[in-house]
This record gives sequence, structure tokens and C-alpha cells, in this order.
Amino acid sequence: MTEDYILGNTDLASLALWIFFFFFVGLVIYLQRENQREGYPLVDDDGSQADAGGVFPVPDDKTFILPHGRGEKSVPSGQNPDRTDLPLARAFESGGFPWDPTGDALAAGVGPGSWCPRADEAEFDGHGSPKIVPMESEEEFHVSAGFDPRGLPVVSGDGKTVGMVTDMWIDKPEQLVRYLQIELDGTLGAGTRLVPMGFARIWFGKVIVKSLFADQFEGVPMTASSRQVTKLEEEKISAFYGGGTLYATEARLNPQL
Repeated sequence: MTEDYILGNTDLASLALWIFFFFFVGLVIYLQRENQREGYPLVDDDGSQADAGGVFPVPDDKTFILPHGRGEKSVPSGQNPDRTDLPLARAFESGGFPWDPTGDALAAGVGPGSWCPRADEAEFDGHGSPKIVPMESEEEFHVSAGFDPRGLPVVSGDGKTVGMVTDMWIDKPEQLVRYLQIELDGTLGAGTRLVPMGFARIWFGKVIVKSLFADQFEGVPMTASSRQVTKLEEEKISAFYGGGTLYATEARLNPQL
């Protein structure tokens, strides 16, 4: 008799299926909204808000307490403001096409030389110390394998020697080299510059940096401190070399066969 059961004629299997269905749908909606905490709301090429046709709205602000006493961060509305000073010219009226840089393409911060307005502070490790530092300041680090590039000449994309490697900047938690520090030749500019390892190639007793030509190394952004590099400085340094891969010379803009 059905009166002997608390749930009566309820189909428990069907009930469990529907509970799982609504839970799964809710989970998808939640994850989709949480995925919109960076880079949203979307904007069009000209800076106006884009009609992306999204089904779910941008989530409400969530405030995160940053470690090591660095304050708080609220997203999505607390994101860094969009850059509105980009020296760009529209190449085509319709959207989706690349825009052409105006002025100095290497320093414009567009195309392959784009950079994000990250915080102008060093990235910290779990102990609150800068992650990326010069190797000469860390006595416990040394080159255990491969070639030590310190003392090698640096050759640019046009085959000219622009300086010499004087140090390596290491990522302490990851235990790898992030940048090479070069001392520029006096005829090309004063001071030191950092070269991301991804743009450097150690080959037969020299370090080759093909992305830039000799007279362009002076324009590489410098760090405010000789002991650490900020996240914003990393963006701009890497972007400068990235821009050189396409804009260093007019010939690189042409099709490569």
C-alpha cells in the first residue's frame, strides 16, 4: 500500500534526474558568469561597448584581498581602464580588420607590440619577495648546465654588435632565466637593457636578437630599478621586441614566402 511510504508514488529516480539537471544548468550559468571577470564588458574596435550577444549578464563585483598587504582588487568593474591613447588608424570601415599604427610603430603598443596596463609593481613570490631579480644579487644561483651567456656580444637583426651580456635575470620560484641584461655600446645609447629570453638565441659565441635592428635598441623601455622589474615594465619591454618582429623594417610588412 502506498500509504506505507513517506514519499507515496514519487518516482525517486526521476526526481534525482531533475535535481541533477537543474544543478548542472545552474553550474554552467555560474561558471559562464564567473568567466567574465576579466576582459568584460567587451568593447568594439573603436572603444564602444560591443554587442556580443551574450546570454548571461556580467557578474556582480567580487572583491579579492591581495596578499602581502597590497590592498584589494574588485572585478569586473575594478579592472584597469582601457587605453584610449593608442596611435591607430582604421584600415577598413568594417570591423574585425587590423588597424595600422601611426608614428613610431615599435613604441605604439599595438599589433604584435601590444601590451596590457598591468600594475606598476613587481610580481611577488609566496614569501612576498620579487620573483624576477638579477642573478648577480642571488649567491645561491649559478649556471648548472648549458651555455653561460655573460660576456658574449649581442648581435642585432641587421648583423651589428649592439653590446654585451652583463647579467641574467632569473625567476627564483621557477628557477629559470627570464631576461638577459645587456650593456649597450656607447654609440647606440647609454645604460643597460633587458632582452626577454624568448627573443634571444645563443649561437656560436654570440647572442642573436633578430627582432630589432641596432639603432632601435636605445628605445627599449628601461626599468626604474636595477634590482627588480615591474609587471608593467615587463609588458612594455616584451611588447617592444614583439613589435620589432613586424615593424623593425618596412620589408617585414610584406608577405614572407
